[in-house]
Amino acid sequence: MFQTSVLVRNSLQSMSLHDSTQTKILDAAEFLFAERGFAETSLRTITGRAKVNLASVNYHFGSKKSLIQAVFDRFLQDFTSQLSVRLEELEQQPANELQAETLLSALIEPLLSLNNTRNNSVSIFMRLLGRAYAETQGHLRRYVTERYGHVLVRFTHLFQKGYPELSNDQIFWRLHYMLGSLIFTLAGSDALRQISEADFNRSLEVKDVIQEMVPFLAAGMKA
Repeated sequence: MFQTSVLVRNSLQSMSLHDSTQTKILDAAEFLFAERGFAETSLRTITGRAKVNLASVNYHFGSKKSLIQAVFDRFLQDFTSQLSVRLEELEQQPANELQAETLLSALIEPLLSLNNTRNNSVSIFMRLLGRAYAETQGHLRRYVTERYGHVLVRFTHLFQKGYPELSNDQIFWRLHYMLGSLIFTLAGSDALRQISEADFNRSLEVKDVIQEMVPFLAAGMKA
């Protein structure tokens, strides 16, 4: 029995160590990818910031591409899980209740909840998305589409249901512009909040910045 308890304890300690190392790598990678971009961030730079050896990256993730995907998984798993719950509720509602403001709130609430997990997560996630838009990361687009695309398809269907007068290509472009505006604004939300404080004597949280955007985004979605 003593030997069994020792084995269990050693196993738990090993798992904890692995989890800690993996978290350090992910924390360092998401910060550096957001700051410098994917191409400009080497694995050695990541391991230097995480204070781990290069072999640990290969052990936990296998490649830089897999590490990039794992960084996005940390955000998207929580975000899409909560978004799916909101979409399920909206899918039961009649078309006339699916207004742009309602659909936007379904996206925004799960997005804001990311900050409950780690500080400044929303801003970092938006900067990563901005990098993904701007840089050639075909593997990431395929990965995200395969794993999480079905959730965005459901959101698109709700938009089609609420605004049947719009063609599919109109809906595509409006969603594209809406997401682009959201990403651009939230990626620079720290600077915008500083401007608001300095120029207008108004202290804002990230949720306040988003609320300022909702009327603008909604008007564009249903124009």
